[in-house]
Amino acid sequence: MIPVPVVVTVLGGWCAVYLADTLLKSSNSLKASYEDWLLTYGLSVSPFHLRWQTALFNRQFYNWGRWKPKFLYLWFSVGMVFGIVAMFGSVILLGKTLLQTLTQMLTEAPKAQNDRMLQVVVSVPSSGFCLRTVPGVNLPISQLTYFFSAILISGVIHEVGHGVAAIREQVRFNGFGIFIFIVYPGAFVDLFTTHLQLISPVQQLRIFCAGVWHNFVLGVASFMVLFLLPAILFPFYYTGVGALVTEVAEDSPANGPRGLFVGDLVTNLQDCPVYNVEDWNSCLGDISEKSQVGYCVSAATLQQLSFPARVYRRLDGTVECCSNNSLTDICFSYSNKLDSHLYACLPARKVIEASKVCRTNMDCHKDFVPSFCVTPSLENQTRLIRVKHPPHIDMLYVGHPMHLQYTVSLSSFVPRQNFLSIDLPVVIETFCKYLISLSGALAVINAVPCFALDGQWILNSFLEATLSSLIVEKQNRELVGFLILLAGSALLAANVALGLWMVTAR
Repeated sequence: MIPVPVVVTVLGGWCAVYLADTLLKSSNSLKASYEDWLLTYGLSVSPFHLRWQTALFNRQFYNWGRWKPKFLYLWFSVGMVFGIVAMFGSVILLGKTLLQTLTQMLTEAPKAQNDRMLQVVVSVPSSGFCLRTVPGVNLPISQLTYFFSAILISGVIHEVGHGVAAIREQVRFNGFGIFIFIVYPGAFVDLFTTHLQLISPVQQLRIFCAGVWHNFVLGVASFMVLFLLPAILFPFYYTGVGALVTEVAEDSPANGPRGLFVGDLVTNLQDCPVYNVEDWNSCLGDISEKSQVGYCVSAATLQQLSFPARVYRRLDGTVECCSNNSLTDICFSYSNKLDSHLYACLPARKVIEASKVCRTNMDCHKDFVPSFCVTPSLENQTRLIRVKHPPHIDMLYVGHPMHLQYTVSLSSFVPRQNFLSIDLPVVIETFCKYLISLSGALAVINAVPCFALDGQWILNSFLEATLSSLIVEKQNRELVGFLILLAGSALLAANVALGLWMVTAR
């Protein structure tokens, strides 16, 4: 859910902007100077939409569009093929997504939504030939900076593709601009429509597919940076030695005098080794899915450490045997040859430290010393987890493993020097992931044969290039295109509507 103060701030800000714009335009003394100011700086204001257009970059665009014509011809020809394939592929993808969403809606226990899962929910129509698309996303508020930066860069690269391809095909380039729709930033290019209509359908395809192609290339480039990041940062950071703690939330159960601190290096969770963040997540997942592990304790130690206590059952059916209100004692269960349901209240740290992890008593038979495998008797889904972060004393965590995962941020990169930032690799990783997701989302959504998206122009030019000899009448070709666009728009709208419903209702 979006916090109410954020909604109020956004709506209030836009109301103030629109009110000021209306008052200035209605003022007899200020109207002329205000409109001249807007025209000079290429600004335009409308409800929830602010646009800036300029010709400052026209020379740079023309330099790019005339650079190595043969290479650009090959580059945008490959992009044209990719765009056509992406148009058909996006329809298949949206169709499968729609079926999966409908199936999930009909199930009694739908899969939990990941708070970082991207869902495209908003598209902004264009007027004339200004190509622009804005995706929406369900993401943590703390990462809004990554989101808006990545979406702006993805939009700019998208429009640069259209602009350079247009100049390569001798279409007049009028200008480049940036806009804000509600809170979403985006970019657009303004092309001379008459020139665009005079060139061949194949040339049009190179222009229309260029945005989708550039978003795909940006996503691939970001993936390569993410994949090669350990090698890129090798002179400054090393990996494979553990997961470095970069942040611990204030309300985290790992926050405390014997908890985790920024700069700690986690090397083990229970008996699961941790070499990077992926191992940390994998180990926590395994701990959550499997039953609680036990610890080998000798019979003599068990008798020495145990406290006399009354055994009683919790509401969920599990057993509690510690009634001394101690924060350091935990009820453990074990079995011997005569009884399989014995319980003892023991000091957790003394039991766990220097103890071997076990599942049954057979795992503890060593040197003919009578030993038992004692297992913490905890509430369902609750686990006792031993976290090793040398040289500090091990942290003993009692709670749901996912709470530990969500409230502790880590990095696989350990600085070689103390002056190096521990956050820099995390920033690069996170930003690359957002670029991959958002640039990919722009490529997929823009390729859909839908009204007001690139897919509309790609489809129309594709039909003109392929069906001119089969369907002679242009009006009939336009009818075919209209019906396909109608179906594509309905498919996209259904995905958006059901996606929003799944996010809000579930």
